[in-house]
Amino acid sequence: MGTITKIKEEFSFIRGNFLILVLSWILMDFVNEMPGTYYGLFVKKVLGGDEFILGLIMFASFIALASVQFPGGYLADKYGRKWLISTMTFGVALSYLLYALAQSWEWILVGAVIANLCLIYQPALFAMVADSLPPEKRGLGFSIINLITSVSTTPAPLIAGVLFLNFGLEGSMRICYFLVVAFYLAAAILRLRLRESIQTEEKVDLRGLLKAYPASLKESVRVWKKVPRSMFFLFIANLILMFSFAMGQSFFVLYAVEVLHIPEFYWSLILTALFITMIVVSLPIGKIIDRFGRKKPLIAAYLLLVPAILLIVYGDLIRLFIAFPLTGIAQLLFFSASAALGADLVPKEQRGKVQGFSSFFNYIFMALGNLIGGFLYKNISPQLPFLIPLAFVPIELAIVLFLVKEPAEKEA
Repeated sequence: MGTITKIKEEFSFIRGNFLILVLSWILMDFVNEMPGTYYGLFVKKVLGGDEFILGLIMFASFIALASVQFPGGYLADKYGRKWLISTMTFGVALSYLLYALAQSWEWILVGAVIANLCLIYQPALFAMVADSLPPEKRGLGFSIINLITSVSTTPAPLIAGVLFLNFGLEGSMRICYFLVVAFYLAAAILRLRLRESIQTEEKVDLRGLLKAYPASLKESVRVWKKVPRSMFFLFIANLILMFSFAMGQSFFVLYAVEVLHIPEFYWSLILTALFITMIVVSLPIGKIIDRFGRKKPLIAAYLLLVPAILLIVYGDLIRLFIAFPLTGIAQLLFFSASAALGADLVPKEQRGKVQGFSSFFNYIFMALGNLIGGFLYKNISPQLPFLIPLAFVPIELAIVLFLVKEPAEKEA
């Protein structure tokens, strides 16, 4: 009985908004990974794209996503989180109809831009998660998010692989995208049950929304005077990482299948191994972050990425089965520790604006990284988009080691 009581107390924060968001992520992440398994092959072999077009689609996606981060953060703090999250999730869901019905890569481009414009709710989403987690449980909370989404995504590559074997590349991808529309709509309906996490006097005004962009830009820049300098340096370190690793993120499946000659079905097994690893280590990583601080896990994430990327670049089937679980561990360490540290440093009333500012520049630089990576992969060497990021790791380590400080007292 004592053990059960202790477990209940340990996870007592999983309720209300946090529980609703986790359930919606389960629905969305499960189906999202299904078409993601063979997305690069679909664009290239069915829709007439190439490596540069893949980079271009990601470039346009991130530019669209970046363009809504300032107003997204501003609106989240000014008018509240709920209305933005629940409304725009419907828009994201419907945008995937263009993927399911695509006749050429241009359809994917348009669908990607629409979907990412609808992600104006991202700063509100992050702010609501941070609002819902007690300071002493943030590492565990963000790790639980990663755990739940990893559990939900684990069968997705296998299902995609089975669909591929039975319906071929085109048929399986169209089935997957119609499933994305259905599951995203279910998640959007679930998010209507969210409750507002901050008190605001302002009511949503359509004319005010049109004027929000310049005001949001100004407020999002000014916010850095109201938060610790460590948050700004953490933002810089994250920005460098996101830019450099965006160079290769769109090309893993192409590199594995076309350069390393890994059979398509085995690629789905590699991704399954990645997600299983993330399930196993998610909760221990969260406990480590809460017990030993945020910086040490963050540093470990940077260090783990080096052998993981080298094993991918010079890989074979066995090395990929080692490399991708390593990248999964690094991702969990990085995102959980970084998110927890950011929540520790930034007051609740400033989180939307800080997230909006950070996301804007992250997405701009990720857009550039994808475009540069596509050009390098197609025209110079398929290895370069993966190797160049390793040169930035010492810079990221130096910033976190010497310029980022954990706060003595965490923000609520």
